[in-house]
Amino acid sequence: MFDWLGFRKGLPLWWSYRLNRHIKEDVEHIFEGIAHTRTEILRSWAIANWSHLDRLLEQFVGAELLKASSESRDALEVGKLLAATMKSGADFSEVFILNEKATVVYSTHSAHVGRSYVAGGVLGKGLEESRKGSKCLFGPFSDPLTLQIGPSTSPFHDAMTIAFIVPIMIKGQWNGVICGRVPNDVLGDLIQRESGHVYPDSGDNYIFMAKPGLNKQIVPGTALSRSRFEDLTFTHGDNLKDGVRTDYGLVGVKEHTELELVFTDPATGQLHPGVAGTIAKGNNLFVEYPGYSDYRHIAVIGKGVTFQLPHCPDVWGMMCEGDLEEVYRIRSIDWKMFSLQMRFVVLMLLVSAGGFWLLNGHVSNGVGAAIMVGINLLFGGVGASLIRRQGSKPIARQLAQINKFIRINAEGKGDLTQRLKVDEFAGDETRELAKWINNMIDSLEGIMLQVKQAAAEVQVSQERMNDSTGSTEQSTGRMSTKIHDMIRSLRGQLKDIDIAKDVTQNMSGTLRELEQKASGQIAVAQDEVERIGQKMTDISAKVEETNQTIQTFLHTTQEIPKLLKVIEEISAQTNLLSLNASIEAARVGEHGKGFAVVAGEIRKLADLTKKSTTEINATIEDIERHAHEAFISMEEGTKVVLEGTQIVAAASEILSSANAHDTMKTQVVEEVVALMEKIAAVSKENRQISAQVEHTVQELLQDMHHVRQTTGDVGAITQSMLQLVNQFHLTESRIR
Repeated sequence: MFDWLGFRKGLPLWWSYRLNRHIKEDVEHIFEGIAHTRTEILRSWAIANWSHLDRLLEQFVGAELLKASSESRDALEVGKLLAATMKSGADFSEVFILNEKATVVYSTHSAHVGRSYVAGGVLGKGLEESRKGSKCLFGPFSDPLTLQIGPSTSPFHDAMTIAFIVPIMIKGQWNGVICGRVPNDVLGDLIQRESGHVYPDSGDNYIFMAKPGLNKQIVPGTALSRSRFEDLTFTHGDNLKDGVRTDYGLVGVKEHTELELVFTDPATGQLHPGVAGTIAKGNNLFVEYPGYSDYRHIAVIGKGVTFQLPHCPDVWGMMCEGDLEEVYRIRSIDWKMFSLQMRFVVLMLLVSAGGFWLLNGHVSNGVGAAIMVGINLLFGGVGASLIRRQGSKPIARQLAQINKFIRINAEGKGDLTQRLKVDEFAGDETRELAKWINNMIDSLEGIMLQVKQAAAEVQVSQERMNDSTGSTEQSTGRMSTKIHDMIRSLRGQLKDIDIAKDVTQNMSGTLRELEQKASGQIAVAQDEVERIGQKMTDISAKVEETNQTIQTFLHTTQEIPKLLKVIEEISAQTNLLSLNASIEAARVGEHGKGFAVVAGEIRKLADLTKKSTTEINATIEDIERHAHEAFISMEEGTKVVLEGTQIVAAASEILSSANAHDTMKTQVVEEVVALMEKIAAVSKENRQISAQVEHTVQELLQDMHHVRQTTGDVGAITQSMLQLVNQFHLTESRIR
């Protein structure tokens, strides 16, 4: 029956649960609501921070500030953008930018500039994830620089850190990151809301590692958020700084709740059932007796959920717990009144019985009855006064206190810094009502603070937009002036183009007249040249024919020496024969004298033939020499005639091309005229477009004027909203 609690601890818890088992469904709804609300708060918070950094990235890349020198004007613009992001994202304690070398080039904390993360460092795993082109919510991790920079919105502060890392990707290449530093204690404030805690004496919401994706060195069940017991907010008992005493030893932390504490049951050394069941199931609700043992070995009940924040590789778990004793300690007004009445009835019965026994036989019935009536009246008055003083009057006083508290806020004073003192209320429905009113006021204060912050951001944005509108209006005015000057210049150019077009048209007419006159003269000259060319062709043919005749003559003269040589041989033979005949005639004597005379004449004829042959050879040589010279001369003449023919052809071609060139000149002029007409048409179109642009710029000026008026209206509305919000008294040191 009492399970692991034992009789001494289990009995009072069992009795409280039995008396209030009818509220079990309400308790389930309470813990379901707490878990759902807190996870949604965390998701909305993460999305808001990502949007701040995304907007900064758009402004940073859009303005091409990545390569800006730290001493340039652009660096001042980067500083303004970082400061604006810090103001919008109040939980950031630092916003900084790393370049492609993983070196800090800009930061809201100037001492951080120049630090290199090439070797990884505390941001190593987060930067590795960002190099894949993905955003990364990295942490928690311990960074001494976070402690040095100081807190952002959480009153509690240590070195534990969460980093929002946005990669700067240009053309698919990693060029660094934009990083927002958040002290991890902000997580504890997001899920705790101490002043509006539903179970202030025991209830605790805490985050733990459920399934590590990036931080695999963190074992499941390890604390990821600060426990409210660490900063002495627990009403009863010890805290983790000093150590929580259990029957199984001391549970405590040295530096941080985060990463030091693993939620185990000290009795078993294993993850306690709440965390273990949540990791195993992903969703775990348990609000019945006897609850389960937590890391203090105390009976608790509650709701466990697992969730994953945007761009966080790890799956986190959150427990929303309360001690079983506090959750079911309520004693209903109905039970209290019933108890008082029953005690009064029992006591009245005893008094009546005792009075009847004492008076019986001592007095008459009438006197006894009168005495009993007096005693009952007296006891009834005392009993009614006691019931009123211990029952209805405290309840009425507590309800009046609640009524006054609600009336103060309902009347418009709106003092949201005040809370009902829950410990002044009895442990009944009035205390529950006071707790939930405190919770509602706490939520309302958080909303009003967010509205106030949002209104302040809108006001700052409106002022920037007003300044930007004024600057844009001035720039638009200057642009309008420049466009007007451009249109005036275009109009002047259009006039010049019209004049040039007229000149080219006149020139085209003049060229046509010159072309007509020149064409006739060129045609006559071309006919003459063609006739000369024909004559040169004839001469060339005759020269070629003569050349062929000389060639034939030379060939014939070359044959004559062969014939002369034969004649010379015949002459030599004849001379030899005549010599032999003379010898034979001399030898015959007288009878051969006549033959000797004939032989002598033949020898003379042979000598004369030889002499003539020699002279003919000489003459042929002269003829051949002269014929060769004539041939060379004729070849030169042929060349000259050929050159003359080529010159005539060239002259004819020149005359033809001259005529063609005149035509081309006319075509060029016509093309120039057509081009000028096109330019004129384009200029007219440009003038129309420029006029439209001028008209559009004028409309833009009017729109800018309307925008300025609208921003003024927005500023007035924002101011009104701030005035409405300022009617509420808020805790300025509290963001949520």
